[in-house]
Amino acid sequence: MRRNIAAAVAFIGLGLAVVTPLVHAQAPRTPPARVRGTIDAFNDHSLTVKTPSGVLTTIALAPNFVVRTVIRKHIDDIHDGDFVAATSVRAKDGNLHAIEVHIFLPAQRGVVPEGQIPWDLAPDSLMTNAIVAGIATVKGGKVLTVTYKGQSTDIEVDRKTPIVTYAPGDPSMLKYGRAVFILAAKQADGSLATTNVTVENKGVKPPM
Repeated sequence: MRRNIAAAVAFIGLGLAVVTPLVHAQAPRTPPARVRGTIDAFNDHSLTVKTPSGVLTTIALAPNFVVRTVIRKHIDDIHDGDFVAATSVRAKDGNLHAIEVHIFLPAQRGVVPEGQIPWDLAPDSLMTNAIVAGIATVKGGKVLTVTYKGQSTDIEVDRKTPIVTYAPGDPSMLKYGRAVFILAAKQADGSLATTNVTVENKGVKPPM
């Protein structure tokens, strides 16, 4: 089961590279299930999440599963050279506008893959893992010029856009009602399993 779990979380790599090897995996043949919602129940072996639509989804937890949390950041905390992941949508002006940004830790650079793929946080959204190569100030926010795999794109970030970075967590944070985000591997029997859980802490929720 652990081999399937590791393969499922290659792209976004929502893990602390210093504590879990799963982000070294290659791109999965079967995309991972992205589970968002609030904790309904937790034990040592599984986590049940209530999704925004009210569906209860149970995810098996690997024996050595990792818990991480997020810390709120500000647009001014993003600097040239940072490795970031941004979910964005193309607005009527033709530009990509971020609906959330998370700043990877230095240890994750070179480990988490760069790239851009379709995402499901909003209709027609994209997830971009990239290096910040330039920052321009515009009315209401900033424009990040980011590069990945030899390509470049601009993403506008409003000052109200949720921005976070990661911090270590522990299973004691997995309490009823807290928001979580999970990339889960689909098993042969249709069940879900994971090695990683990103959980809300001190009112800061995983925005991805």
